[in-house]
Amino acid sequence: MTITQLEYVVAVATYKSFVAAAEKCFVTQPTLSMQIQKLEEELNVKLFDRNKHPIAITAMGEAIVHQSKIILSQVERINDLIQSENNTLSGDFKLAIIPTIAPYILPGLLESYAKAYPKVKLQIKELETDHIVKALRNNEIDAALLSTPLEESGIKEYPLFYETFVAYFAKDEKALEKKMITPADISLERIWLLNEGHCMRNQILNLCSEQVQKLQEERPYHYESSNVETLRKMVDRNGGLTVLPELATLEFFDDQLDRIRYFEEPEPVREISLVTNDHFVRLTLLQSLMDEILKLVPEKMRVQKKNRKVLRIQSAKL
Repeated sequence: MTITQLEYVVAVATYKSFVAAAEKCFVTQPTLSMQIQKLEEELNVKLFDRNKHPIAITAMGEAIVHQSKIILSQVERINDLIQSENNTLSGDFKLAIIPTIAPYILPGLLESYAKAYPKVKLQIKELETDHIVKALRNNEIDAALLSTPLEESGIKEYPLFYETFVAYFAKDEKALEKKMITPADISLERIWLLNEGHCMRNQILNLCSEQVQKLQEERPYHYESSNVETLRKMVDRNGGLTVLPELATLEFFDDQLDRIRYFEEPEPVREISLVTNDHFVRLTLLQSLMDEILKLVPEKMRVQKKNRKVLRIQSAKL
């Protein structure tokens, strides 16, 4: 039994295809198939049912795949220990980040992290939360930066900071007469929202749950965005309001800042965390990411205060 064979087994289990697994492992399909067959002969068990499409994992195969992931993670842990001892970090690291955080963290993170850890190659992609969870379970990414809590089994969460939600109004909105607002001031008939699939959309609907129950569709048109910045522009040009994460407002002009209103206590916030799967062991590198990310957010966001309320991610559809 070899580490390479275990890597091949996990790849086939992940992609349900010998061809796709071979491509991901950068070997030919016959080479991968031969190594898995050798392992099956050595163990005297069948790991995969090759007669099904996509390929199915046998009951014993499931157990061996699970154990293989643990073994492979421990191999990575050896490298992590060596790098920690030598005070050097290197290698590839696959990081996912949700679109509602990426514009405000990613540019600074890429710049600072490359300077601090030039031997680490970050491979970053934007994904929505559901896709991130799937990618973590399939070992397609190492970690992700997103809004939590996820309440998903097999996923570890490392909370980093708490970002306040603020309301952003058009100039003629009546709520601007108030210094502080409540969820009741958020008119869902006039709000601009993100598309379904974005956890921030669900958090806003949960914030305004009472209005959701009473809402009747009266708009002359319907639009949902996949981009937080687009929501702000829609308010500027078409009126209404939206709810934004506070990081999105840090570069606002004075006239835009005048149209922001904070919520009365308990202040609604989203918890932002780095998450990994249960088998992740490159803790030294993960800590380095945490340190660099925290340098990019205001100090007030790094502590969860009693007068804040973390909004849930799960929500009924609007």
